[in-house]
Amino acid sequence: MPLALLALAIGAFGIGTTEFVTSGLLPEVADEFGVSIPTAGYLTTGYALGVVIGAPILAALGSRVPRKKMLMALMGLFVAGNALSAAAPVFWVMLAGRIVASFAHGAFFGIGAIVAAGLVAPQKKAAAIAMMFTGLTVANVVGVPMGTMVGQSAGWRVTFFLIAGLGVLAVLGIAALVPQQPRPEQTRISGELAAFRNPQVLLAMAMTVLGFGGVFTMTTYFTPMMTDAAGFASSSVTWLLVLFGLGMVAGNLVGGRLADRALMPLLLTALGGLAIALALLPLATHDKIATTVVVPLIGALGFATVPPLQKRVLDQTADAPTLASAVNIGAFNLGNAIAAWLGGLVISAGFGYAAPNWVGAAMAASALALALLSAALERRTGARGAAGAPSARGGRIVARPERAATGTGERAGREKVATRN
Repeated sequence: MPLALLALAIGAFGIGTTEFVTSGLLPEVADEFGVSIPTAGYLTTGYALGVVIGAPILAALGSRVPRKKMLMALMGLFVAGNALSAAAPVFWVMLAGRIVASFAHGAFFGIGAIVAAGLVAPQKKAAAIAMMFTGLTVANVVGVPMGTMVGQSAGWRVTFFLIAGLGVLAVLGIAALVPQQPRPEQTRISGELAAFRNPQVLLAMAMTVLGFGGVFTMTTYFTPMMTDAAGFASSSVTWLLVLFGLGMVAGNLVGGRLADRALMPLLLTALGGLAIALALLPLATHDKIATTVVVPLIGALGFATVPPLQKRVLDQTADAPTLASAVNIGAFNLGNAIAAWLGGLVISAGFGYAAPNWVGAAMAASALALALLSAALERRTGARGAAGAPSARGGRIVARPERAATGTGERAGREKVATRN
């Protein structure tokens, strides 16, 4: 794998850290600004919505910019947003900084996936995409716990200044390691938008929303589920999250390699397994050992869907992939927001903190149904194309020779029929 993927992974690590670290620092932020915990929660919601909105806008604006230059500009925006959050004098300025940083998220991963896939041979594209996303998964194992610990001991502002420093390091890495990749000639917004008329692109994005969104029904309410439903001590939540993060890392890497060999079989297997694992988790919470097995399994199966879904979109939009690739990243965050909302409704209805996993299982099962539909449409399209193709050998239509005894007129007629068929 090219060293340039390391620069992209550093950027992904910084983005993954800033996306999730606020969950561990909400009490400190709320205390300093004198706001309630639910109000401080807008820092997470605002970030997610900023990703959904910013991904298509910045991808569209950057469709005429060389991709290396665009990646550097996006990380510059990321640095500015986190620095603004770190220096914010009031809560709403910090929220504005979070939104500024979130605008870089979707476009960076969308364009970064295209760049990563272009750095390697065609049979290694999904593995290259997975290497970039490894930065995001490792952030959940290392970046978020470390950022939370630093924020609680030295102050949350220090955490955000350090994250801004990661962004500067990513800019330098991209400048030094990523080769120049000028934008494709004659790239137009109309051509990028035309990709959304492809049913397979829309199906892939819907699978993204439902499939990975199902994982967030667990992660959003992870702490109360582990402490109240499963009976773990509060001090155990950190290492349970580390287990979940390790599962994400493994699933991402394995999924990236397998997606290059058998994309749809991998997607069907991962989504089916994810639906089963999420459905089992409410039952597993009655046993701590079972919980520690199912939690990393959900992380592995959930992130095993990320490289194949992103590659699926790139494969279906080969002529104009930038906007669709970025929108698919936004679809992950849209799924997160929907999952958190539905999970909250289930908890508010009195079904308990483990019950949102049933919602997640239903979302993953719905994504599996869409994957089966996508595969069926692909087979039908392939069969239709094969049925309409002429019989040929070596690219030439061949008429079968007739016996010498056959008359000239009859032979000519038969050859004409054979040629027409």
